[in-house]
Amino acid sequence: MSTIFQKIIGREIPADIIHEDEVCISIMDIEPQAPFHALIIPKKLIARVSLADETDQQILGHLLLTARKVAQDHNLEQGFRIIINNGNDGGETVPHLHVHLLGGRKLSWPPG
Repeated sequence: MSTIFQKIIGREIPADIIHEDEVCISIMDIEPQAPFHALIIPKKLIARVSLADETDQQILGHLLLTARKVAQDHNLEQGFRIIINNGNDGGETVPHLHVHLLGGRKLSWPPG
């Protein structure tokens, strides 16, 4: 069974795509937690960061560099936050690794 992100990558369901390259896709979150809230999703299915292995090292680095590029492209020069949820207690709701990029306002700490 495909995850919602695999369906978005495969263009089976629509999404607001703001970046795409050979490794990942970035979309706007449908339930934003900040004025700007995007997801950076690898095209390769990695269920969660705790299940990634050494062969995924380049993909993981690429996701962070893509988050930086998306932040620059959307004028988040005042700052932004990058979040990766892992497991139920970590807030993971889709079993497909993805990076949350939040910005557009001052973000409080601790986050939750």
